[in-house]
Amino acid sequence: MEIRVQNVSMVYPNGKTALKNLNLDLKSPSLIGLLGPNGAGKSTLMKLLVGALLPTAGSIQVDGRPLTRSEKQLKSRLGYLPQDFGLFDELTVAQFLDYMAALKEIRSPKTAVSQAIEAVNLKEKAKSKIRTLSGGQRQRVGIAQALLGDPSFFIFDEPTVGLDPEERIHFRNLFSQTAQNRLVLLSTHIIEDVQSVCDQLVVIHHGRILFAGTPEELILTAQGHVGIFWEQEAFEEEGLHITARVNTSQGIRCRAVAESLPACAVPEEPSLEDAYLYLISREVVS
Repeated sequence: MEIRVQNVSMVYPNGKTALKNLNLDLKSPSLIGLLGPNGAGKSTLMKLLVGALLPTAGSIQVDGRPLTRSEKQLKSRLGYLPQDFGLFDELTVAQFLDYMAALKEIRSPKTAVSQAIEAVNLKEKAKSKIRTLSGGQRQRVGIAQALLGDPSFFIFDEPTVGLDPEERIHFRNLFSQTAQNRLVLLSTHIIEDVQSVCDQLVVIHHGRILFAGTPEELILTAQGHVGIFWEQEAFEEEGLHITARVNTSQGIRCRAVAESLPACAVPEEPSLEDAYLYLISREVVS
């Protein structure tokens, strides 16, 4: 599957501009991490990709055809978990997934539901009503409904919110396996999830794409811009964006990104989180 976003802008009726002249190519197989602060335009982009919104300007093509002409075919190949996905509390897990399978017109719903429940480790809760589930278990039901029908294109919006560390590792592996022959778009604020599994990254801020490439390429942009120092040494330095503070017996040790590091800073190898924060901080300054 190949999706091409060309010169797409989105302005809501209230006048808010969510996306500005966006150009983006998504091609399977790939696991793409979508990053950006709250309000950056990530959710708007995902809604455009599933046909829930129409762009104010520009076009979206799916395998060479306009999305507006192939929306039905796209949705039959789509597994989607929006951030505000709702569940029917009085249904059991199995009943809810069977209902979702019917909506997707899946031919062998019993098998599809069983496979989805097993994939998200909810076999013991299959007959439990959704209202009795914990937050993490409810999130797993949401992931399960996206897996139904073996889609070729997945969009997950904050899928690991509410999951404990062990569950997050499980789903990172699941997403990675799923992307072996499919297109997976993963929107998250958890940099660790992206660093673990994504082979491509897209960073959006203020409705524009700041970066599109590999995690390694993003990390390279922050080389020479990450340092460690004692807080009292650079207390009045401008342009420092602190990423971590650690209390020690000698005082507070800081890690920061900056366009120009203070003389007291000891340069450090950047992490993906450092690189992301450096990219966003440069955008804020500009």
